[in-house]
Amino acid sequence: MKMIVVFEKAPRLRHIGHLDLMRAMQRALRRSGLPLRYSQGFNPHILLNLAAPLSVGMPGRREIMEVPLEKDVQPEEFLKKISAALPPDLPCLSAHAVDDRHPAPMAQLAAALYEAEFDEIPENFQNIVESFLAQTEIPAIRKTKSGMKPCDIRPMIYGLNVQGNRLQMLLALCEKATCKPDLLLSSLFAFAGVDRPRSLVTRLQMMGEKNGAFVPLETL
Repeated sequence: MKMIVVFEKAPRLRHIGHLDLMRAMQRALRRSGLPLRYSQGFNPHILLNLAAPLSVGMPGRREIMEVPLEKDVQPEEFLKKISAALPPDLPCLSAHAVDDRHPAPMAQLAAALYEAEFDEIPENFQNIVESFLAQTEIPAIRKTKSGMKPCDIRPMIYGLNVQGNRLQMLLALCEKATCKPDLLLSSLFAFAGVDRPRSLVTRLQMMGEKNGAFVPLETL
């Protein structure tokens, strides 16, 4: 069986990188006493998978990891044992068991919902966002493994929603196409012709697709 676990990476831990987060989770799982499944070979390690890495400096409200187990464990017992081994700023929020044949969260990932909280926003920010979205193309320069490449990020923006001094962004996050919040925000404020204000960006939720609609990844 596998346990699909939802956890939070609190703002105090936002500068911890992906590899350090993986090590922290692996140490906690080892201390938990749970019947974990390990890889084969000379250097066995816990078969732990996170749905998608978080950028350094970004908190995550509902991050998802997959933990393969050697035998059945009730979700309540799993949460109790793993929570006792984790720090308060890295809490596990929920867990549910799935069959080993269940697709990995990474394979089901389609998009993510982010929220940017700004120190200040331009006047008529709502109108700026609407005009920005009305464009048929949004050219940008994206960093890739082979260098900086021009791209059109408009097809990767599924929704922008202004709420006071916050902007929620539903953006593509999958193997075929990914739009990072930093690239979106840089493009938005360049379009507005104003300096980009300081902000804290949080990943609120990872999303999959079901019946043509985006749904929380943890529900698939």
